[in-house]
Amino acid sequence: MFTVRTPRVVAARRLHRRRDRDESGRFLAEGPQAVREALKAGAVAELFATAEAVARYPELTAEHSLVDDAALEALADTVQPQGLVAVCRQRDIPLDAALAARPRLVAVCVDIRDPGNAGTVLRTADAAGARAVVFAGDSVDPYNGKAVRSSAGSLFHVDVVRARDAGATVDALRNAGIQVLAADGYGDTDLFDLDTLGKPTAWLFGSEAHGLPRELAADRRVRVPLYGGAESLNLAAAAAVCLYSSAKAMRE
Repeated sequence: MFTVRTPRVVAARRLHRRRDRDESGRFLAEGPQAVREALKAGAVAELFATAEAVARYPELTAEHSLVDDAALEALADTVQPQGLVAVCRQRDIPLDAALAARPRLVAVCVDIRDPGNAGTVLRTADAAGARAVVFAGDSVDPYNGKAVRSSAGSLFHVDVVRARDAGATVDALRNAGIQVLAADGYGDTDLFDLDTLGKPTAWLFGSEAHGLPRELAADRRVRVPLYGGAESLNLAAAAAVCLYSSAKAMRE
């Protein structure tokens, strides 16, 4: 049985740091839901499990490295871990490879810093039928532990792209025949007045603190109408409204 001092456990614990994730091309996925989807995607390099988890999830632990509770707690990123932590291979692909699949709906996160928002956008985009999610500019690492948990397994369902240059990303999307719409609380176009939502679309979402850079040249800046007294929608809510509006239009 592996302990906190076992070299493979020590090596896996380093994946809590972004530098080590980037250098190794690996990340940690915790809990039965994430592990289940990682296994389906063929992304698991090693699975650590406690004896209790092996008994509880036999369908997930045909191949595993048995660890004691202390080792599992050191690998986990939650207060009450569920006994399973997988070392997974990172899944991001170049933007041109994602565009070669001719996606009709794409979510683009620009400079978003909160990992919970990153994971929630991944989950929402997946649910709405988006084929790809792009993390552009100075965005949070989508393989951050909180982002992985918040995605609830959707990280393993969509094409993940990391692109440093947000402007070049917009140009590539447009060159691929995809309209680029920016979600902007101060946009000049009302979401529900748009008549182009059925076209292949990439939605740009900016950080809650700063929004989208003004120099980012979207085809239109679109606001979600507010009918009550709320000052604004948070990023996750705005993304859900925009992505599902496109998804509905594309199916009519």
